Amino acid sequence: MKVDYIIVGCGLAGIAFCEQLMENIKTFVVLDNNSQQSSTVAGGLYNPVTLKRFTPVWQSKEQLALALPMYTKIEERLNVKLDYKVPVRKRFTSLEEQNNWFARSDREGLSDYMSLNIYKNTNQFINSEFGFGEVLETGRIDTKLLISEYKKDLKSRQLLIEEYFDYDLIEFEEDVVVYNGISARQIVFAEGYGIKNNLFFNTLPLEGSKGELVTIKAPNLKLDYVLKSSVFIIPLGNDIYRIGSTYERTDKTNNISEKAKEELLNKLKTLITCEFKVIDQVAGIRPTVKDRRPLVGRHPEHKNMAILNGLGTRGVMIGPYVAKQLFNHIERNSALDNEIDIARFNV
Repeated sequence: MKVDYIIVGCGLAGIAFCEQLMENIKTFVVLDNNSQQSSTVAGGLYNPVTLKRFTPVWQSKEQLALALPMYTKIEERLNVKLDYKVPVRKRFTSLEEQNNWFARSDREGLSDYMSLNIYKNTNQFINSEFGFGEVLETGRIDTKLLISEYKKDLKSRQLLIEEYFDYDLIEFEEDVVVYNGISARQIVFAEGYGIKNNLFFNTLPLEGSKGELVTIKAPNLKLDYVLKSSVFIIPLGNDIYRIGSTYERTDKTNNISEKAKEELLNKLKTLITCEFKVIDQVAGIRPTVKDRRPLVGRHPEHKNMAILNGLGTRGVMIGPYVAKQLFNHIERNSALDNEIDIARFNV
């Protein structure tokens, strides 16, 4: 088999790069063994404001301009619903926090996204004396459905190989890289935390943080927006809500834990007063980097080998942006944004 690209990994990064290749009429094949779960267990929110400090998300305007049309295109092609336009409301804990919201909303990069209205709490089952601030241009991507349907489509077109990737089988021949009988001009690793096993890129400082979420059924809650406080509450429809998320930097397994469940539920009980039932719990390792920027670029020695990783907690927004940067870097020799270029780590 001869293709332009081999992509290793079919999470949010891998899918975004596939979309770049299809848009530019490049041939490819994807290898994925379902070992990394961070994309499938993600909350899937896109939100241009960091609600802890009321600061703009890095390159949020550029990211949304690329991401939202991409998901629309995938929805139309695969005939699925992925993008749910849902408001995100920040629960204020004091009058001071309200004032900080208004002060920040005038700033560049925030004025388009922070509503000047204070929303009073009208839900008897939510504790919120000081009301909410609403972020505009927000929503949720159903990442689990995206990945399952995307893989199904790739498989139907014989573009997906579901097996363990063996780095020892990589061979370099003149201007191509060969893997297990597949010859390609480029190989792109989009493996998430799986990069730790990658012989060519495992010296990069991808730290990883474990995140766990619980799903509850709460028939009386009747929430039609995402509530952000000590945890986020994401409505999924039919009285079902996703609650998240934890940050664990020691345990790097995909196993769920009672400790994380208790942490999430204890925080949840300070926000809502209605009864609920836990119906699911999931865990995954986010591919996080110490400077909170993605890892993008070519291998310093093997120029037909590249990495697309480190999307962290905002993969649905960042993925399409960095995928386009990497594609243009490889195909058009465009310079990468210095903040995402792996050259910044000199490894």
